[in-house]
Amino acid sequence: MTAVLVDSNVLIDLLTQDPVWFDWSYQALVHAGDSSRLVINAVIYAEVSLRYSRIEDLDHDLSTDFYSREAIPFAAGFLAGKCHLDYRRRGGHRTSPLPDFLIGAHARVSGYRLLTRDPVRFRTYFRDLDLIAPDSPRLLRHVGYP
Repeated sequence: MTAVLVDSNVLIDLLTQDPVWFDWSYQALVHAGDSSRLVINAVIYAEVSLRYSRIEDLDHDLSTDFYSREAIPFAAGFLAGKCHLDYRRRGGHRTSPLPDFLIGAHARVSGYRLLTRDPVRFRTYFRDLDLIAPDSPRLLRHVGYP
């Protein structure tokens, strides 16, 4: 069975019932889950946890009955660091995207597809990563992408 790493933005869309992204995220997650194992890692877990005051509530919403939990491979950490360095050399900010690079590298090194609604950075730094992402330029402009 193939696996899909689920980005935190998709999970947050579902948990907050985001008015713009809920439908897309829900449909994409259900479709991915029909044919693939859904995976999260500690970075995704941490990003989603910001909305919770109790770990028990988070564990309930990110149940291991539905999401497999995996450690980030060390090779992914190395790849993420190299991509982040390239990002910085291109003028990127120091503080923001390292979690995204860890998520993208985890998917890439493990041979997983990545379910995200924020494909721009992943397409730039992980060109051969198989993404499940919105492709409509009109939809992306509606939510603030150029």
